[in-house]
Parts: sequence; C-alpha cells; structure tokens
Amino acid sequence: MSAHRWGPATGIGSMPGGDAREAAKTVTGSFEDFPYLAELPARGPGADMIGRTAGMLVELYARVEPSGWRIGDRPGRDTRRAKAWLGEDLDALEEFTQGYEGPVKVQAVGPWTLAAALELRNGEAALSDPGACRDLAGSLAEGLRAHLADVRRRIPGGQVVLQLDEPSLVGVLRGQIKTASEYRTHRAVDRQLVESTLREVIGVHGDRPAVVHSCAPDVPFALLRRAGADAISFDFSLLTERDDEAIGEAVEGGTKLFAGVAPGVDGPLSDPAGSVMGVRTLWRRLGLNPGSLAESVVVTPSCGLAGASPAYARAVLAHCARAARSLADNPE
Repeated sequence: MSAHRWGPATGIGSMPGGDAREAAKTVTGSFEDFPYLAELPARGPGADMIGRTAGMLVELYARVEPSGWRIGDRPGRDTRRAKAWLGEDLDALEEFTQGYEGPVKVQAVGPWTLAAALELRNGEAALSDPGACRDLAGSLAEGLRAHLADVRRRIPGGQVVLQLDEPSLVGVLRGQIKTASEYRTHRAVDRQLVESTLREVIGVHGDRPAVVHSCAPDVPFALLRRAGADAISFDFSLLTERDDEAIGEAVEGGTKLFAGVAPGVDGPLSDPAGSVMGVRTLWRRLGLNPGSLAESVVVTPSCGLAGASPAYARAVLAHCARAARSLADNPE
C-alpha cells in the first residue's frame, strides 16, 4: 500500500461559485502536491454531485424531476448538461496541471448513496429494488472506468486517486433512508452486499489508490477497508472513542486517514497547528508512533465547500496545507 503517493493535504470536492478556471486555479495553487477536480454545484442541476455522477453512467440516464433525479430511458438535457460541465472542469484542471507529476484526485458518488438518491419510474429510490441496485453499480463501474481513463490521458504525469462519496452509506446499512412517502424507511441492506458492491466499483481503478469519503457519524472503517479502500475520508469532529479501535487497526494496516479538521462553512479558523491538535491527541491515545502521523494522515476540510464564500474556501484550503506542514514538522 505504501507504494501509493498521496499529498499532505487536499480538498473534498465541491467549491463555491461557477467558474471552472477560477476553481482549478485555486485548487492547484493551494495544493501543489495533491490537487483535485473541483465540483461547482452552484451552476445548477447536473453540477451537483448526484447529477454529475448520473451523467457518468453507462446505458442508464437520469433527468431532474421536482422530487429529484429519476432514471429514464434516454439521455436528455440534464444528462448532456452534466457531461458538458464535467468536460469544462476537466479542461480547466488539465490546463493548470501541465507537466504536473504526483497524485491528483477525482470524486464520484458511490453506489449506495447513488441508489438512495436516484428514483426509479415509480418514484421510489433505486435502493428499494435489489436488481436496480445491481444495474446501477454495474453502470457506475463502467462509467468510472471511462472517466478515469480520460483523466489519466489528460494528466499523464498524475497518479489518479479515485474518491467515492458515500454520505448515505451509514443510513443504508442501518435502514434509515426514508421512502418517497417519508413515512417509512427502506430496509437495511445486508453488510456483505454493501461491501461486495463497493469492492466491485472500487475495483475498476485496479491497484491504483481509492478513498471513500463519508462525513456522517459512525463511519464503518473496517467494512470500507475490506471493500478495498486504501484511504478513508471523514469529518474528524464526529469521531468518538467508540471509533478508536477501528482507527488504530486501520492505521496499523496501512490505511490512510483523510482527516477533515477545518469547517466546510464560513467561520473562524484556529491556528493551523491547533486544528490538528485533535489528531495528535488521538495518536497518543491509541499509543501510535507520532513519527507515523504525517505518513498516515492527509489533512482536509471536514466536508465540501459548496456552502462557503469564495474567500473562506481559499482561506480554508491554505489553512489545511499549513496544518499538514505543522503535523509533519512537529508530530508531537
């Protein structure tokens, strides 16, 4: 696992505003050694994370209904728009990564959050139908294979890191996703099935690095590691001591932790060293070697920055880069 290259700090995915070049310039300027493909949901449906990923699907198409994204028979305006915006974002990132060599991250919604968000023709989530979940995961895997090949072609010196966003994963595992009527919930999906489906989608990236991001409480660290995640991205403020054992095992097993330490929305930022204090404390509590801190941790904001002001988004990215330096310089 240690063969993978990761930078010391990076972002989650979404950025404020609608200017692809401006976003790419900010991201590559902030994270010279771990840039990522920015998502700009403020542009509208198709630039949101569900719409963007729906646009990547192969032989499945989705359109916007008042209730959300719904799977349909043919590509429509919403799919075309999602593809066009993704192309624009890739063009911008390609322009600002000329000659770049090193890790570069792209994000897509994972199969379970997608199944919880996309509606079937009857208005229920795909999650309600095991066959639909299977088709969706297969279509996503094919779409990602093509997308990742495109990114590798555009950034030939880049080691592409795939991030799957799974904010609904815990809800899917616990049977907490509401049905269309909102009076009931979909029943919990078997853990083994959740794991094998994730493994299938992560597998399209071959032996290249993959990270799963979830900014919900109770991230299932062990399940994600078994499914093939090389790194797990989470909101550090939501950890409890209940997570200690799983985190200790993950670190000892070589899994990278993307620790979301700075708020994703405007607010006061502590000094960079202060925002990684909790990470140092966790290391001590687990009895881990402080020298392994910078090796094991990538510093990020706690979640996407779509809800932040442009000025705060720039400040928080710079803050994460500085916090990562402070971890490397003074692990104690």
